[in-house]
Amino acid sequence: MSDLQNILNLSASGMKAQANRLRHVSENIANADTPGYHRKTVSFEEVVEQGAKTGAVNTGDVQLDQTELTRVYDPGHPMAGEDGFYDGSNVELMIEIADAREAQRSYEANLKMFDQARQMSSSLLELLRR
Repeated sequence: MSDLQNILNLSASGMKAQANRLRHVSENIANADTPGYHRKTVSFEEVVEQGAKTGAVNTGDVQLDQTELTRVYDPGHPMAGEDGFYDGSNVELMIEIADAREAQRSYEANLKMFDQARQMSSSLLELLRR
């Protein structure tokens, strides 16, 4: 039964990490047109307890993408300088959509693993009751 509990914990940590990643992707999409906005990225770190790797994951610190901001020409914009340009964001919507799809599929895979382990533990309990 302990192995099934470990599987549930591992898949839950994966779902939590992917949900956090998806939150940052959605923030990036929402701020794609915000002047001066830097894209947020998040990395995954394996959980280590008492010096041993558990297989579970957590999200690391949020990093700001240091790619240059796009220069936008709009002389009527309040943030435009003398030359008519201002700094846009470095968010590329195609990359964010691909990241969102990858996070969604990873979340779904972890959810299926969680559900499978739950079904196995229910079947095991049913067998033990007989």
